[in-house]
Amino acid sequence: MYIFTHSVQIKAMENDKTITPISPHIKENMRHIEALFTDSQDFIGRYFPVGGKNAPWIYMAYVDMMSDRGLFDMTIIRHLFEMDWGALSPEEKGQDLYTAIKDRGIATVDFSEADNMEDVLYFMLAGDTAVFVDGYDKVIVIATRGFPNRGIQSAETEIVVQGPREAFSEVMRFNTALIRRRIRDTGLKVKQSKLGVRSQTDIALMYVEDIVRPEVLREVERRLEKINIDGVMDAGCVEQLIEESWLSPFPQIQLTERPDKAAASILEGRIAIIVDCSPFVLLVPVSLNAFFQASEDYYSRWQVMSLTRMLRFIGALIAVALPGAYVAVALYHPSMIPLLMVEKLAEASRAVPFPAVMEIIILDAAFELLREAGIRLRNASGGTIGIVGGLIIGQAAVEAGLVSPIVVIIVAMTGIATFSIPSVSLVYGFRLIKYFILILAAALGFIGLWAGLLITLIHLAGMRSFGFPYLMPFAAGEMNRYEEMKDGIFRFPLKRMKRRPFYANPKQNKRME
Repeated sequence: MYIFTHSVQIKAMENDKTITPISPHIKENMRHIEALFTDSQDFIGRYFPVGGKNAPWIYMAYVDMMSDRGLFDMTIIRHLFEMDWGALSPEEKGQDLYTAIKDRGIATVDFSEADNMEDVLYFMLAGDTAVFVDGYDKVIVIATRGFPNRGIQSAETEIVVQGPREAFSEVMRFNTALIRRRIRDTGLKVKQSKLGVRSQTDIALMYVEDIVRPEVLREVERRLEKINIDGVMDAGCVEQLIEESWLSPFPQIQLTERPDKAAASILEGRIAIIVDCSPFVLLVPVSLNAFFQASEDYYSRWQVMSLTRMLRFIGALIAVALPGAYVAVALYHPSMIPLLMVEKLAEASRAVPFPAVMEIIILDAAFELLREAGIRLRNASGGTIGIVGGLIIGQAAVEAGLVSPIVVIIVAMTGIATFSIPSVSLVYGFRLIKYFILILAAALGFIGLWAGLLITLIHLAGMRSFGFPYLMPFAAGEMNRYEEMKDGIFRFPLKRMKRRPFYANPKQNKRME
């Protein structure tokens, strides 16, 4: 069932010597499992004979509410109790009891076998049912996973006007199916593994075999195998453990909750990392340009989407540089402001007891608090509090003389600009860099502003994502004949985008004839 075994599990087994073979004595297996699940009221185990007279005894074990009770009753219990052991054909009587139960008593094709207790426990804790047969040292593991989930719902963080509404859920198999539904190709592979010594979290790599670069796939597997942790609760944990520059505020792995975006990325030669219990999928490799791309960019007219894409880049520049530019002009270069505006600004700021830097920081902190409050509250009330709270606090701060009106405008424009960026992870990075540039601009004026922007640019130019330059295609674009410039600041018509991005295997770089 699993393509490659995780090194954490191997290390744990080697160190603790926990590999326990299945005993042919069924009661010994019963005692072992029930001792492990002592004081666990959700564990269900039953010992009973199969069929009628002289029937063999079996022991079934599963975890309540992790298994589909209807599937369990229909595919296992009903057929096992209906088996008439005395009515078997001569050929069936020649089989051993284990094979007969497996072939005639299990009414499903989705089952496997295990020969050690550790595998049995893993499957049980994942929602499967274990069937022990007296006298045999193997276990039938039946796929009965049916744990609670919220199903397939609409996307909440990547909302589009035009395009599919489906979003990933917390069930890994749902997520792989949503991608498989969009890429009906036998070349689409799913490599499954486990992360976390105690959590044993399922994780899957999805990619198209002939499109992905083999060296990238090996690097992803290598980084995952190096993870040695007791539990993985979300895809964000995996993101932090496999990224290259953990000190950087900028994301080096893309998260998405949209199956169409994940499928399109896989067709570009990227790898989707799906973590069970997480509604977000990781996409690697990634470039800065990819964070400005939204799914609906490719579903609408290219002229409109090119303008929208350009506005996002302008919004990013405003979000990073506008507060610093205002402080630099107000403190060091007031001659750059028109004379009429200088008089108004001087009159407005005369009653303010704080310098321009403190005004920006105070009002921006209030804006960030409102944003966090809106996120933590329910959708309807959260949006209302964000808008009304911003208006009330801004107006009250101006009337109280704490900040000047122009500062309210600067902070509001900065906040609005961050909302134009599709990627939340990238917005977090820009929010941190904004303060770095603001401090430099307050200390050195325009020199500090340009120094902050230059340092940020140098930092981005030095970053790599699984071997690829982070600033592609704006840097090192010759790696793919500048093909990615057709999907950069402006989006070219789909008829002109005939080649895959630089992520793909060079032998499969054509996607349209």
